[in-house]
Amino acid sequence: MAPRHLRSLQDLSSAEFIQLITRASELKTMLREGTPHEYLLNKSLAMIFEKSSTRTRVSFEAGMTQLGGSSIFLSPADSQLGRGEPIADTARVLSRMVDAIMVRTFSQDTVEQLAEHSSVPVINGLSDTFHPCQLLADMQTYFEHRGNIQGRRVCWVGDGNNMCNSYINAAALLDFELVITCPEGYEPLQSLMENNQNRVSLVRDPAEAVAGAALVATDVWASMGQEGEMQNRRVDFADFEVTTELMARAASDALFLHCLPAHRGEEVSAEVIDAADSVVWEEAENRLHAQKALLEFLLCS
Repeated sequence: MAPRHLRSLQDLSSAEFIQLITRASELKTMLREGTPHEYLLNKSLAMIFEKSSTRTRVSFEAGMTQLGGSSIFLSPADSQLGRGEPIADTARVLSRMVDAIMVRTFSQDTVEQLAEHSSVPVINGLSDTFHPCQLLADMQTYFEHRGNIQGRRVCWVGDGNNMCNSYINAAALLDFELVITCPEGYEPLQSLMENNQNRVSLVRDPAEAVAGAALVATDVWASMGQEGEMQNRRVDFADFEVTTELMARAASDALFLHCLPAHRGEEVSAEVIDAADSVVWEEAENRLHAQKALLEFLLCS
């Protein structure tokens, strides 16, 4: 039987997405209560990192340990990937030695090639196109604090990047309204926008876009690999900082999310990220629990 992969959230059904959120919260409780849950005993995860990481690496490594398994860190500098071994060959070799592969990379094509040629599950830990693991954690965080997000209004402020693309996928799966506000030239994938017109809209004015939102989310203005564009991006995104004034236009019980790391004073003010309705630290922690639920789902189903 062909393995299940998580190349993007589109690899999940709506029911599976909610199942993962529910299970992540259960595993979170089990960890806090000291309940053993070594469901992946003797299983191993290969982790390919072409991009540096704090949250992705630590959450997957700690998660595999807590589930009774182990993880192996691979970077281009200390593997044959750095010497030009084809992605397909790497997938064929690794999948004969490990039980799952996670990759944090630039090109979505790298994820797709790994999945195509791997005989074990492949997880997209981040690509320039999608960041599905972060959305599992984001939605878990919202569900834990406010319940089901179905029918609620969510506002994405800033770059139409991998996070924004994944929020579009989440809106389709969990049936919420997503309003995106970004400068011209920084829109998310056009195909995603066109295919989800019933749930997703683009509003240029941040104050209008955030009005009544139950959740406000943002990300850095320049992602990894875009550092050379930072000066221009600061100018283009100057009106898209999430401030206390902007949050005041959202719903009275609105939550603020940021996948981190954050640049206070750029995409978000210090007052917002440190406020009571900011749940970014729990959001970061939930990467651990959501990914444990995902690993269990892919390896034990």
